[in-house]
Amino acid sequence: MRHDDCIFCKIANGEIPSATIYEDDDFRAFLDLNPATRGHALLVPKDHFANLLELDEEHAEKAILLAKKIGSRMKEKLGCDGLNLVQNNGEAAGQTVFHFHMHLIPRYENDGAGIGWKQGALTDDAKEELVELLKDN
Repeated sequence: MRHDDCIFCKIANGEIPSATIYEDDDFRAFLDLNPATRGHALLVPKDHFANLLELDEEHAEKAILLAKKIGSRMKEKLGCDGLNLVQNNGEAAGQTVFHFHMHLIPRYENDGAGIGWKQGALTDDAKEELVELLKDN
């Protein structure tokens, strides 16, 4: 399943050229045009899923295994010191292209790429409420 108006469907399926670093029947990984660091890539399925919550288990499983494979290659070939996997779901979470994708961002000591948030505090009351709401019954 593909969406005609989705840019990542078009890139993933070769309709729009990309600097591809990995491709198989289900996924394509390509260099980000606006990289956070040297080697920043996007991993996208060829089928359209708006976000992680729509992704089927087969694609979800394969995505993490491919992220591991590509991340290992980045560490070996680029000499990066670490790797961020970033995956946003929904506009409030920073998603701007509504086709599931994972950012693979090689990290280098003192690279200046900031990925973070202001840390809060978990109160005892909030902890109790959240455990009840979110635990698997």
